Amino acid sequence: MSIQRLQTNARMSQAVIANGFVFLAGQVASDTAADVAGQTAQIVAKIDALLKEASSDKTRIVQATIWLADHKTFAEMNTVWDAWVPEGHAPARACVESALAFPPYTVEIGVIAVV
Repeated sequence: MSIQRLQTNARMSQAVIANGFVFLAGQVASDTAADVAGQTAQIVAKIDALLKEASSDKTRIVQATIWLADHKTFAEMNTVWDAWVPEGHAPARACVESALAFPPYTVEIGVIAVV
């Protein structure tokens, strides 16, 4: 089995393609001044770009994990998420409240998709 790594540095790859799946690293916003909805919008755009680079797309996501810095922002994040997920293509999903690596991040999303 071949393994292809995309946007790799010494610590991690942003995406790894193996055995017909693409595994994305947790994605965070570039502009942390944005609110949860703004950060979520930035993140799903990054996911779209990484999936495209891996020859996949959001209709092929099979699993998503979402980390929120504050569970009270669940509805705000879901407003963006629900508008982004194509009808009939909702992945299995987990969403938890967690301290994120750096305080300015309010949401992080990781996905697994098929190629």
